Formats: sequence, C-alpha cells, structure tokens
Amino acid sequence: MAGSDSAAPATGPAAAPDTVKILVAGGFGVGKTTMVGAVSEIVPLRTEEPLTVAGLDVDDLKGIEAKRSTTVALDFGRITIGDDLVLYLFGTPGQQRFWFMWNDLAIGALGAVVLIDVRRPECSFAAVDFFERRGIPFVIAVNGFHGLHPYPTEDIRESLALPAHVPVLLCDARERESCREVLIALIDHLIDDVTAGARRG
Repeated sequence: MAGSDSAAPATGPAAAPDTVKILVAGGFGVGKTTMVGAVSEIVPLRTEEPLTVAGLDVDDLKGIEAKRSTTVALDFGRITIGDDLVLYLFGTPGQQRFWFMWNDLAIGALGAVVLIDVRRPECSFAAVDFFERRGIPFVIAVNGFHGLHPYPTEDIRESLALPAHVPVLLCDARERESCREVLIALIDHLIDDVTAGARRG
C-alpha cells in the first residue's frame, strides 16, 4: 500500500501438534486412575464404579483394603508436552475380568507406562508380558505409596527380569510433576527405540 515502508509478513495457520497415544497400565489398584488424573490438563474421563459385595470373591483386595471404586472400561486424559507434542493418555482397567479390553485400547498406542506397586509387584507382571509380546515400548514407573520407595530401581529391574534398555523410574502417582517426568522419560525411550531401529535397518 502506498506510504508503507514494508508489507506485513504473511502468516499461515499454526501447524497442529503431533499427537501420541500412550497407555497407563498395571494391576488392580496400582494407581492408574490417580496418575491420569494427576497429570491431565483436562478433566479426565473416568469409568469408575463402586466395589460391591458381589466382587469380594473375585477381586483381590490384599494390601488395598481401603479401595472403594474401580475402573471398568478406561481412564482418558491429555497432557501437552511441548508446542508440537500432545499425549493422549488411556488408563487400562486392572481386574483380570476386564483385560479383554486391553487389546482394543492398545490399537494405535506408541508406548506405555506400566505402574508397579512394590507391595504387590506380581499384580503388574501380566502388563509387562502384554507389552513385551506386542513389541510396544514401555517404561516401568514404581508408584511410591505415601511417598515411600523401599527398594532401589535395580532390585525392581531384577525382580521383573527386565532387559537393560527398559527404563525403571520412581514416581508418586499423586504428583503432577512426578508423572510428567515419567511421560517425558517414555517419550525419550520411544525416540531411542526408533533411532536404534534405524541403525539396525
């Protein structure tokens, strides 16, 4: 336009961020719903139902006697890691009778966080096997209930018979920053996995 020293630079629409589907898995009562709720930047979708007397012969509440509700389908949350990366978090149901849903939830997932309760580590063995069989990269997040971490990560790695490349992290599923660090570690692990695959190829 006449009289203008320079034209304003043209700007196009901002590029949409990449989205990554992540599963938060583990056994019954290990803190999956708590983790998704703590880190999600939106009000999480939850499918929790109260525990009833009818489930006493089915659900093992040893060590989690105070638990009053359970996820029957999934938890869903979202967290923005950076300007170009958004994670969609899907928490899996923990009881064995709902494990059939894991196959559907795993479709399109690039990675997973497997939560471990050191009071009941055997509850999450099936989750580790699930992701190993499907070749889905995962990290182990040891949820320190009440902030307690009585065992070093290497002891936990040995007890789970994990290969050296699988990260094992200590966390508190109630704390947003702690959960965020676990998710960032998972993204780093996914990048390392892709890089190693490219080198082998």
